[in-house]
Amino acid sequence: MKDLAEILAIAREVSWKAADILHSYYHGKFPDTDLQVQYKQNEPVTIADVTVSQYILQRFQAAFGDEDFAYISEETYQSQLHQRNSQLIWIIDPLDGTRDFIDKTGDYAIHIALIQDHRPILAVVAVPELETIYYATKDNGTFKETPKATEPVRLLTAKPIEDLTLVVSRSHRHERLNYLLQNLPCKNQKAVGSVGCKIATILEQKADIYISLSGKSAPKDWDIAAPELILTEAGGNFTHFDGSPLQYNTGDINQWGGLLASNSNYHQVLCQEAQRILSELDSFKKV
Repeated sequence: MKDLAEILAIAREVSWKAADILHSYYHGKFPDTDLQVQYKQNEPVTIADVTVSQYILQRFQAAFGDEDFAYISEETYQSQLHQRNSQLIWIIDPLDGTRDFIDKTGDYAIHIALIQDHRPILAVVAVPELETIYYATKDNGTFKETPKATEPVRLLTAKPIEDLTLVVSRSHRHERLNYLLQNLPCKNQKAVGSVGCKIATILEQKADIYISLSGKSAPKDWDIAAPELILTEAGGNFTHFDGSPLQYNTGDINQWGGLLASNSNYHQVLCQEAQRILSELDSFKKV
C-alpha cells in the first residue's frame, strides 16, 4: 500500500479535477446543460452527482485497487463496492449540497475521506466556487490550497460566547432544531449550504459553530467524515453532544442524534447547554 502522503497527493489531484467537472456543470459549460434532476428518498440527484461519483471511483480504483481499499459513495453505497470488513474505506460525497447546486447559491462541495478503525485519517473538501480545497491527515494539521498558494489553517478565537456565530442550514430544519438554535446563548446566525461549506466557513473564521440534530432523517457518513477531520486538525472540535467521538462505517450510514462542530471555544459548554435545552423541551412536551 502507498504511504499516506502519496495517497493524499492522488486524492488532492482527483479533487481538483472533480471540482472542475462540477464547476463546468454549475456554469452550464457542457453542450447539454440539463441537470436531469431526479429524487431519491426526497433528496435530489443530478447528472453532475453521478458523473463526478463515477470519475472519482474510477480514478481511485485505478490508483489503489480493491485489495486494500473499499469504497462508499453516496451514489453507490448499496452496491458491491461497500465492504465493511475492509481495513481502509474511502467515504465519498461527489456533490454535497445538491439543492444549493441546483438553486445556484454556490454552496456546494466535494467530500473525500479515508477511514480506518471507524475514524478518518485523511480528508479533502473541495469548494469549487472558491477555487479552494482543504485537506488534512491525522496528526498533521489542515491546509488550504488554491491555484496560487498552499497555507496551514489554524483556528484562533477569543470571542465571548454571546458573540459566536452559528452557521445553519437553509433547508434541513425542523421544530426541535429551531427551538435549540433559538435558545442557545449565541444568537448570530449565518445560512450556508453543504456541510463542507459550513465547516469551511468556520475555518475561514466567518462563523464559529455548526449544529446537526437528526429528525426524521440524519446526515450520512459522507456528509460528515471529511469535514470533521479538516476541522479537528485545524484545532476545532466535532463531537456528539455528550462529547463522544463520531464513528464511521459502522453498518449504519446515518449520524443520529446531536452533533456539534466548533472552533473549540466553548465547545464543552455548548454541548452541555444543547443537552439541557433539549431536555427542557422534552419536559415541556410531557406536561
